Amino acid sequence: MASNPVTKLSEEQYLALDRAADFKSEFFDGEMFAMSGVSMQHARIQTNLVVELSASLSGSDCEVFGSDFRVRVSKRLHAYPDVIVVCGPPRLGDEHQDILLNPVALFEILSPSTEKYDRGFKFQHYWTIESLKEYILVDQQQVRIEQYIRQAGNTWTLHTYQSLGEQLDLASIGASLSLQRIFDRVELPSV
Repeated sequence: MASNPVTKLSEEQYLALDRAADFKSEFFDGEMFAMSGVSMQHARIQTNLVVELSASLSGSDCEVFGSDFRVRVSKRLHAYPDVIVVCGPPRLGDEHQDILLNPVALFEILSPSTEKYDRGFKFQHYWTIESLKEYILVDQQQVRIEQYIRQAGNTWTLHTYQSLGEQLDLASIGASLSLQRIFDRVELPSV
């Protein structure tokens, strides 16, 4: 019985294909994975985060980017986080200036199809980024934010927020965000 060998892409091949495509794809271990569209809930949370972070970081050396900016986690993994914060001069991967190497905070908005990936595999790879200080998971189906903060010795602590009256304190970037504003216009089930 003949087998069909799987051809793996190099990082350079992936970048050439992704840059030429009409849609973005993440890359892992020689394979490309097309990114799907998002729900209204997801889009509202993402917009709220970008707006609130941008306002909070105005005048600082930190900058906010949405999900159209690629992060190089390693030669094996390139991802498009939902929201990215970089502080200080952005370090870019090449002359195309479309690969960020030094994020300080990454946000992922959980959906039923990506939750396991965002909590597990993706986070395991994200924590290898030396510059990363905070990883924030935002649930789009309930008021719940999980904030992972890097400690000395490369350990991570978890803070959970579950009330619209709380503030998400982001010490690594010098910002504090109201959960009320993060979830503004997001239709959540009544409790």
